Amino acid sequence: MQSVIIPNETQMLSFAAELARSLTKGSVVFLYGDLGAGKTTLVRGILQHFGHQGAVKSPTYTLVEPYKLSKQKMYHFDLYRLGDPEELEYMGGRDYFDSDAICLVEWPEKAIGFLPKPNISVFISYHANGRKITVVQ
Repeated sequence: MQSVIIPNETQMLSFAAELARSLTKGSVVFLYGDLGAGKTTLVRGILQHFGHQGAVKSPTYTLVEPYKLSKQKMYHFDLYRLGDPEELEYMGGRDYFDSDAICLVEWPEKAIGFLPKPNISVFISYHANGRKITVVQ
C-alpha cells in the first residue's frame, strides 16, 4: 500500500502517468472517492499517458466510454448511476473485462459481484487543499 498527497491537478496528472506505467493489457483498476475527488482527472492522466489527446468526460449516463489508442484499448466505466448491479450484466459488461483492454472503473462498489477482482485499487480523498491517494495492489 502506498499513499501520497497530491496538491493540484498538474500533480494528479503526473501521478496518473506514473500509475499508468504499471498497467498492462488486461489490467483492471478500481477508483474510489467522493464526487469531485478527482477520479476522472486520474483517468484523464492515464489515458494521456497512453496517447489520448482529446477530452475525457465521465461516462455517467452511458456507463462506459471506449478508447482505442494506437497501442492499447481502454474502457472507462462510471457506475455512479447504476441502479442495480445486474444492469452491468445486461449491457454485456463481462465482455469488456474478458479482453486484453485496460479497464478503469469509477464507483466499482455499485457493481459488487459483477466485476472481476482488480489488479489495483485507488482511493482518493480530500486532504487540506489537495487530495490523498492510496494505491493498493
